Amino acid sequence: MTAAPLLSLAWTDHVTGRRGHLVVDRLVRGVASGGLRMREGCTAEEVAGLARGMTMKEALHYDPTARYVPLGGAKGGIDCDPRSPEAYGVLVRYLRAMRPYVERFWTTGEDLGLAQETVDRAVAEAGLDSSVQAVFPLLPDEAAARKRLADAFAVQVDGIGLDALVGGLGVAESVLVALDRAGRPHAGTRVSVQGFGTMGAATARFLSRAGLTVVAVADVLGTVVNPDGLDVEALIAARDGHGTVDRAALRPGDREEPGDAWLAVDAEVLVPAAVSYAIDARSQERISARWIAEAANMPVLPEAEAALAERGVTVLPDVVVNSCTNAWWWWTLFGDVEADADQAFARVRSAMRALVGSVLDRAEADGSLPRAAAHALVAERLPVIAERYGWY
Repeated sequence: MTAAPLLSLAWTDHVTGRRGHLVVDRLVRGVASGGLRMREGCTAEEVAGLARGMTMKEALHYDPTARYVPLGGAKGGIDCDPRSPEAYGVLVRYLRAMRPYVERFWTTGEDLGLAQETVDRAVAEAGLDSSVQAVFPLLPDEAAARKRLADAFAVQVDGIGLDALVGGLGVAESVLVALDRAGRPHAGTRVSVQGFGTMGAATARFLSRAGLTVVAVADVLGTVVNPDGLDVEALIAARDGHGTVDRAALRPGDREEPGDAWLAVDAEVLVPAAVSYAIDARSQERISARWIAEAANMPVLPEAEAALAERGVTVLPDVVVNSCTNAWWWWTLFGDVEADADQAFARVRSAMRALVGSVLDRAEADGSLPRAAAHALVAERLPVIAERYGWY
């Protein structure tokens, strides 16, 4: 996939001077899917890469037997610290400016720096009906679909909303597939997680419940480490809305280390679940893990991935690993799953077992990296989608 995006927009907030971006990589059936992130330093190049990744994620979940037919890929981004007092106003004004696109062909939702609740509140204030209203004309029964999605967002599992769990379950399942193929027992396998927001915390929960030991968690204050294992549930309960852990919840055996210590922790699995570009050619030298699961978007730079591969480290790519948050929205809206945690979890597990297995099988057969294998699968599926459903 080398073609230029279908649409790239730049926006400047007239109040603060903050910059925002929207990139629509492709449309399928006239609609594209992709979240809205807010972070200091967000660039047009970053948003374009994320939009291209969304096109790939949609294609990878194509199932001709499902009600959900993949959409195109898009992404929004705002260069602003989400913790800033001015952030919410910037978000509302951005959405007002992007209103014609959200109404017609860009379905969006939470991403780095933004919770879905915040997005929904800002969407309403901007005069929009829903952040996914562009897809409503494609639904056979809009009222039933909207109720199903609303009901699904109301489902809680052990204190966390279902919508905040499905993405992390997909990441965790990707790790478990890789471990199982390598004959690595779950018990005794150590995990280090960078970022403890929606994706990182859910991943840590599911890996811990699968028998792995989470030994490090990094947030904006630093890295919390315990070689004997952290109390994941206690840390989850002690988070604020941005994934920062209250240090008062730490146990005597837990210790605080610098923010980049998660890279070099003695662990078999690393889960970068925060920012893009977290692992570069220099920082990869500190990694001793065997597997890296990209819960964040674009956390491992290409030169770092090549160097890691030479050292026998497998990078499970973001377009596969973190794709289930997006897929779950559409499985639910189109009726492939109901507003039920057991159904959602079963669908995520089966989909990721098949997808990750296919990617790793192809990588092994081709002698390629898993990312290249995922790209090859996308290249096979996109022409089929384009022929059947329209592609722009």
